[in-house]
Amino acid sequence: MANETLSQNEIDALLGGVRGGASPAFASHPSPRDPAVEAQNYDFTRPRRVSKDKLRTLQATYDRFAKALEGWLLGRVRGKVQLTVQSIEQFSFNEFTLALPTPCASFIADVEESGGQQAVIDFGGDFAFYLVDRLFGGGTEPSIISRGLTPIERMAVRTTAERVLHLLAEAWSDYVELKFALNGFESIPEILRAANPEDQVLVANIEVVAGEMRSLLLICLPFAVLDKFFAGSTERRVTMLGSTSELKHTRELTETSVRNTRVGVAARLPEFRLSMQQLLELRRPPTAVVAASFASAVGVMSAVTTSGLRVPDEISVIGFHDAPVAAYLNPPLSTVRMPLAEMAAAAVETLVRLIDGKEVEDIVIRSPTPVLIERGSIGPATA
Repeated sequence: MANETLSQNEIDALLGGVRGGASPAFASHPSPRDPAVEAQNYDFTRPRRVSKDKLRTLQATYDRFAKALEGWLLGRVRGKVQLTVQSIEQFSFNEFTLALPTPCASFIADVEESGGQQAVIDFGGDFAFYLVDRLFGGGTEPSIISRGLTPIERMAVRTTAERVLHLLAEAWSDYVELKFALNGFESIPEILRAANPEDQVLVANIEVVAGEMRSLLLICLPFAVLDKFFAGSTERRVTMLGSTSELKHTRELTETSVRNTRVGVAARLPEFRLSMQQLLELRRPPTAVVAASFASAVGVMSAVTTSGLRVPDEISVIGFHDAPVAAYLNPPLSTVRMPLAEMAAAAVETLVRLIDGKEVEDIVIRSPTPVLIERGSIGPATA
């Protein structure tokens, strides 16, 4: 009947969907939460620009960069350092700054000939203080401190930041010519103004491991300076044209150039120590010893005397940094007198320039020159 009233159960069945023997007409309409018809919103303000092919190229590029930086660090921190590329992702600059800790250790660099674009190199706190500890002659256990870098510590880490930018430019040179110039440092992420908050950036996340220390190195580049890479092909093909004789001549010139190229080779040997007593026990012990300091020279003379040998009859000894007491030893110790006052003045001047944030150059003291003070600890060479 047209005026028939529905019961409450019938109303609930209609509103609640199909249940049991409900009408199949309701079953033909999928639930709004059906995963089969779920759609993902596309953000037209943040188009994804890193395809799988580009990502493989980026991974290889940053892997080369990480290995090059790892090799450079090995010769300066006196210990094993391992760098691994964890991820390469696209973010907005605002998302990048929100992910930084407070305080941070972020160096800002201008990308030359890019219309004012800037890059950011962020050293994780543990990594930054590890570099400071090692570059200032620290021990095997780094001192990890939860605070911002002081001006002197920034100057120490700045050297590594400059090397990072140099190696980064080399890694990108096959695709985009990048020239960087460091121009600032920031320890508060909210104050970083290297780009607009909504600008898209490419962030490489590199893990740094040195002993028990684990930290991160973040490299943030604006997409604006990488347009050439993302817009064009990542492959390069080189084709040599010409006749057979021309190609042969070109090959000979290339081979000659390659064979005449000098390649620098550096060998790093494991650290080892030998006492003077061990040197004296060799089958052919040394006949002369030059010690790096006055105290070391005194120790050498003591070890020689304890071994039953005589100075200078069997072993000559000479030290550095002359001291008044050197003339009263038995025998009197020959030394090299260094210009200590001038060296101290130069060290203070360098420290003041570092505190003021100025550039520091190597200082060579040419006057007065070191003086050899000959006394009774050196004699004619023995057979």
